[in-house]
Amino acid sequence: LDELNKACGQIAQTRDVIKGLENGFLAIRPALRTVLDPITQPLSWMLDATLYLFTTAPWFLIMAAILIAVWYATYSISVVLFNAFCLSFFAFVDHFEPAMQTFAVILVCTIISALLGVPIGIAMSKYNRLQKAIIPVLDLLQTLPTFVYLIPLIFLFPIGESRLYGIAIVLYAIVPVIRLTDLGVRLVDKDVVEAGNAFGMSPAQKLNKVELPLALPNIMAGLNQTIMMSLAMVVIASMVTAPGLGVLVLRGIRNLELGVGLMAGVCIVLLAVMLDRTSKAALSRIDRTKSEM
Repeated sequence: LDELNKACGQIAQTRDVIKGLENGFLAIRPALRTVLDPITQPLSWMLDATLYLFTTAPWFLIMAAILIAVWYATYSISVVLFNAFCLSFFAFVDHFEPAMQTFAVILVCTIISALLGVPIGIAMSKYNRLQKAIIPVLDLLQTLPTFVYLIPLIFLFPIGESRLYGIAIVLYAIVPVIRLTDLGVRLVDKDVVEAGNAFGMSPAQKLNKVELPLALPNIMAGLNQTIMMSLAMVVIASMVTAPGLGVLVLRGIRNLELGVGLMAGVCIVLLAVMLDRTSKAALSRIDRTKSEM
């Protein structure tokens, strides 16, 4: 027991591991910033420009643009009317501007997630080794607590920069579109692919004309989940100056303002239902088009 007692002092303690992890991250921070600054700067520009557009344009133009886009995406009168009701409610309770700020952030982050996630999912479906290498990373991103995303980013970027919360939202929300794109391409009927081979299609032609159209419902389902996860993360990101309804929720928690927090929560729910119904109606329209063909 005396020998065991002496040996225990030589075992690394938790605080030593934490200190080593912190010192290691701070040591590589300058190199990380040198690499990440030029890569992530366009994200800041996109977020700032979209937020400026949605907060300075007249409210009726924004509403008209959103409803027109919803109509062309869904061809559903009921979905358009529901979106009109939600947007009118935001204006009625004087939450239109923060709701549009949240919508702008979700729009940009969803587009970035799709532009990055769909090609990664396609590459995973084509190369099994790449899939095996990326799956653990996706598992990590999907199970990591949302607040933990913000910790390293706070040390890498100034608090006032929009890419701080933009990167956190993209990392959190990109996982579903990658997974479902990979799954959708892999589930394409092998007989259809063989038919493409028989017609002499190149790999690029098979992908664009056969595999992606058949995998589109799965890809759209992934985008739907990405939108929902972006909305969940944008509320958490209000802790690092992400604008929108999350700021009002945070204000209600900090100042114990029950009404402010509840009204912001109701608006977040309506915005989530808007996005969910619109994306699902767009997916249903794609399915109907495929069945008619």
